[in-house]
Amino acid sequence: MLQKQTTSTRFFRTKLTKALALVAGIIVLYIVTALTLGYDLTSFGAISQGFAWLFHYFMPTGNVLQFLGAIVTQIFRTFLIAVCATTVASVFAIILALVGAKNAGLIPVIGIFIKGLASFLRNIPLAAWALILVFSFKQNELTGFLALFFMSLGFLTRAFIETIEDYGTDTIKALEATGATYPQIVCQAILPALAVPLCEWVLYMIENNIRDAVLVGLITGSGIGFLFDLYFKSLRYNAAGLVVLGVVVLVIAWEILSIQLKKRIEHHAKD
Repeated sequence: MLQKQTTSTRFFRTKLTKALALVAGIIVLYIVTALTLGYDLTSFGAISQGFAWLFHYFMPTGNVLQFLGAIVTQIFRTFLIAVCATTVASVFAIILALVGAKNAGLIPVIGIFIKGLASFLRNIPLAAWALILVFSFKQNELTGFLALFFMSLGFLTRAFIETIEDYGTDTIKALEATGATYPQIVCQAILPALAVPLCEWVLYMIENNIRDAVLVGLITGSGIGFLFDLYFKSLRYNAAGLVVLGVVVLVIAWEILSIQLKKRIEHHAKD
């Protein structure tokens, strides 16, 4: 009994020591950061003032309705760019994933190369892609499309490869034993069985790209991001606020639509 109490006491002392060390580390980190950047606790008091300024100047009013047509047009164009980039990337991604997956690929060396390429494309930040491509393609919608395309290609390829590899090898080996060809295995077994998760990844990527397209537009001078930058720099904050509100509405609307699409896809898959 005494030994159990001693063990329990040591356990709680160890936990307490770790907690105190963590708190001390956070305090030291804060002090070093404050001395380096030159701020103090009074800076946090300005947060409420910042939000008050934000709601005061960015709240859309009746006089910004004159910009509504241009905003809706650019939001629609941004939506099309995001959907197009994701759709095109998903086509290439499924091809690369089928070749790169361990259980579906034919040449292991190519699979390793594809996984490395996908990781490379995915790990470069979207803003970096936009900045790199701006130097070659200048500020236009093609640059925004390519930035979203390369990012989506890397992400979807990795996601598709993991999804296909989770499918397992037993079914594939069984089909190979019956004499099924590689195209038959892909078209009659792998793709029908994984249609739902693959479509869910595509819908998720479209939603993600709709949000990212605003940032890309700021850099590439296209879409709704360019319009927000234009209104903000010209001090038309109410119009910029209407742009933000429009993007929020678009993201929420797409999320609701994607949920309904997922339900329909799952329903048809069960049938």
